[in-house]
Amino acid sequence: MAGTISIQGSSTAKTPRVRARSSGWAGPIGLVILILVGLGCFASLPWTVGPIEIAGGIERRYEAGDLSLNLLPPSIFGYDAEDQARVDAAIEKGGFVPSLTLGTDKLGRSVMTRVLLGGGVSLGIGLASAVIAVSIGTLLGGIAGFAGGRVDAGIMRVVDVLYGLPYILLVVLISVAADGVIGRLGLDPSSSARQLVNVATLLVAIGGVGWLTTARVIRGQVLSLRAQPFMEACRAQGMGSIRQFVHHLLPNLVGPIIVYGTLAVPAAILSESFLSFLGIGVEEPLPSWGNLASEGLSELNTVRSRWWLLAWPCAFIAITLVSLNLIGDRLKARFDPVHGSP
Repeated sequence: MAGTISIQGSSTAKTPRVRARSSGWAGPIGLVILILVGLGCFASLPWTVGPIEIAGGIERRYEAGDLSLNLLPPSIFGYDAEDQARVDAAIEKGGFVPSLTLGTDKLGRSVMTRVLLGGGVSLGIGLASAVIAVSIGTLLGGIAGFAGGRVDAGIMRVVDVLYGLPYILLVVLISVAADGVIGRLGLDPSSSARQLVNVATLLVAIGGVGWLTTARVIRGQVLSLRAQPFMEACRAQGMGSIRQFVHHLLPNLVGPIIVYGTLAVPAAILSESFLSFLGIGVEEPLPSWGNLASEGLSELNTVRSRWWLLAWPCAFIAITLVSLNLIGDRLKARFDPVHGSP
């Protein structure tokens, strides 16, 4: 395992390593970009979901729009005479005018507001799903490697069976089954309760089948660590199994857990975006980067292409996934016991 392994004051020993050839700047740049995207999406949540008064009623900002301003291109690129006249008329009329920085959708809602909230939803589901997947994988992989015998064989056979099934198909089946159950409950698709149940189901579905690789990696690390002299010293002292695992094995698993946790986040975000794109993930009116991209795809045509409806969510998905993978590669180079740097 990477780093120094010790037990109750015993002598330290370092495992020889080979330095990996990796770009030192890629990880920090990815981290900075991810922080900026995360802050923009999460810090703006009180604004994007906040209530506003429109047409004598109260609506949430991400749902509010003006049909007279529908399908406007991003204001940062300027307007032609027709679009500028629409904007001037809406301003003179008074009332609510959505943010036009990144354009508007077919209902006159602000694309910027919906992309920011969609980022919070996609990132939140991705992070939570990754935590669930890494936690399950660490627990089962650690138990399999530490217990050995029939326990190890049983857990690994379950992993092998699940590996033989298409990952995305399992998530789709779970999501569709859960959608049928909550549909029988008679919940309004636009209600907060329906949206909350749908997001929670998607989160559990992605996290519940994304732990397989982590379990195998952690099992292999535990099997390797069990053969180390410091673990033999633990057993010779009569130390209990739980204390061996918690105080001596688990601290030496931090590196692989961090690495695969970082790599699990982009996979979870991509799964959520793909499912929402297919219409079985996050449902309207709650936005996510996936269903925003799906909505934008229908507006691409040869007559007049509303490119901004597809470009912005896809750009944010790409930037986030690249940043997370850069961070994951950097952490892997740092913590990998064979190729990492000391």
